[in-house]
Amino acid sequence: MARKKYTREFKREAALLAEESERPLDELARELGIHPNTLYKWRRQLVQDGEDAFPGHGKLRPADEEIRRLRRELARVQEERDILKKATQFFAKESR
Repeated sequence: MARKKYTREFKREAALLAEESERPLDELARELGIHPNTLYKWRRQLVQDGEDAFPGHGKLRPADEEIRRLRRELARVQEERDILKKATQFFAKESR
């Protein structure tokens, strides 16, 4: 069975409704046609990430994008360091 996809707007509105409503989340989830655990998760994401919640379409939250960028930069710097180490060893042998 294919996983059902929801728009960012639907997730946001459902999470806001869950956050502001006095009604039980199980009842709200049933009315929205989603599993209660999904509604709990969306509400938690909205509280944690605010405007950055539910980026969708392969986009990352700004914090996750920054981590990805820093990991790429670290890998590049480590590669440069390793090249310099090898060059240093090579020239140390040549000067003997």
